Amino acid sequence: MAAEPTKEEDLAAIAQERAEQAALPYKWTQTLEEVTVTLAVAPGTRGRDLAIDFSRTAISVGVKGAPPVLQGELYKPIKVDESTWSIEDQREVTLTLTKSNQVEWWSCVVKGAPEIDVKRIQPENSRLSDLDGETRGMVEKMMFDQRQKEMGGKTSDEQRKEELLRKFQQQHPELDFSQAKMA
Repeated sequence: MAAEPTKEEDLAAIAQERAEQAALPYKWTQTLEEVTVTLAVAPGTRGRDLAIDFSRTAISVGVKGAPPVLQGELYKPIKVDESTWSIEDQREVTLTLTKSNQVEWWSCVVKGAPEIDVKRIQPENSRLSDLDGETRGMVEKMMFDQRQKEMGGKTSDEQRKEELLRKFQQQHPELDFSQAKMA
């Protein structure tokens, strides 16, 4: 088992990571759902001046007639039909790449680029009201079950099973449930 890095080693690693990211010809951020890449272009650049191509697993971005600023195999696959690009004020290109797997962090945009330590990512706290109905229900159920376990109570599934058994017993009083065991 590897030893935990010292505070000095951790700070040095963070400084190195920041320097490597700052040296990239583009800036990038991410959420669990998408990666946003921005890169500066010469003032007056129009969409028709750009050479932008991305597939499920590769990307190439630059100005026509010049070497690409960003090119390579994407760190992970994207949903091409849901990914877009735009040019802002004829100075900056913004790409929004929708991740195929929306439950993992990327350590870089393209393979071979300097990586970030994804363990240091501090995700924004989401609110239950931000979630769609199905996801919200699932999260609320998990939170309820966790609180019940902490208090020594029964989970929602255990409560549901007991309620079903109770109703079945009421409907069938002729059956003997004295030896019944809940699993």
